[in-house]
Amino acid sequence: MNRTYLAALAASALLAALTGCSSDKKETAWPSKPVRLVVPFPAGGSTDAVSRLIAQRLSEKLGQQFVVDNRPGAGGNIGTDQVAKADPDGYTLTLTTSGPLANNQYLYQTMPYAQKDLAPIVLVGEIPLVIAATDKIPAKDLKSFIALAKSGQGTYAIGNPGNGTIGHLAFELLKRTTQAPLQGVPYKGDVPALTDLIGNSVQAVVAPITAFIPYIKDGRITGLAVTSKQRYPGTPNVPTALEQGIDLDASVWFAIAGPAGVPRNVVDTVNREVNVILKSDEGRATLEQFGALVGGGSPEDLGKLMTDESAKWKRIIEAANIRLD
Repeated sequence: MNRTYLAALAASALLAALTGCSSDKKETAWPSKPVRLVVPFPAGGSTDAVSRLIAQRLSEKLGQQFVVDNRPGAGGNIGTDQVAKADPDGYTLTLTTSGPLANNQYLYQTMPYAQKDLAPIVLVGEIPLVIAATDKIPAKDLKSFIALAKSGQGTYAIGNPGNGTIGHLAFELLKRTTQAPLQGVPYKGDVPALTDLIGNSVQAVVAPITAFIPYIKDGRITGLAVTSKQRYPGTPNVPTALEQGIDLDASVWFAIAGPAGVPRNVVDTVNREVNVILKSDEGRATLEQFGALVGGGSPEDLGKLMTDESAKWKRIIEAANIRLD
């Protein structure tokens, strides 16, 4: 080899090394400007409150401001769509729920985005549902309640927080799993359903457990079952549906996602730091305030959850012909 060729080869190697270093440096520079964290629900709710804690702690840890941007509407689709269509540079993320991430694609005939348009980052938490009955009902667990409903002695109505909510979907799953002649009664939210339950207008309600905890604890209503895989720590005496031989697993969960194609170093950084927040006393206390169980895990764990939940609720939504538009 002549000297000219060797010099050119060395120059090429040096250029490649410098380019590689520059690329690595560019990847590790995120974030170099404020990050928008879209919350597709109104300010003041549980998702918003948790997002603000996470945004504050990420700002402190990563040295750039994480700004919570509330973009409510269409069951969370409007704000989530903004993220799905955003530049996948890591500067637009979302803290959203199982509706926009899994269920809504089957509830709405027209969706502005597809599940594949979102990149899973980390599960933040999940709130199990409870099936609670009026204290006038003799049944003290779900198995006995279903037996009463099947006995033909009276009508058994179960309220839920509204058409297409996770409480409604869980009711439909319960009805199909048990083949009990249950009557569904939709309300406009958890609180109206709870009010009518206490007033004995319905025999039971299935809804996220948060609003029901104090009433179960003081005996004004009876917790028949929680729909999580394990008993809920806030109501340890309420058995799971699975314990009672009824295959019912349902929760509302919330997670951080980004647009498809967001750089892996962004995904890994947010995943790592949010897991730290969730393991902290402050993070756990904030979630428990809203009746939520701590999430965490890898992006792949969240991706599997999104896929599994989509398949499960697709069957129920289509069988019950539930539509929101």
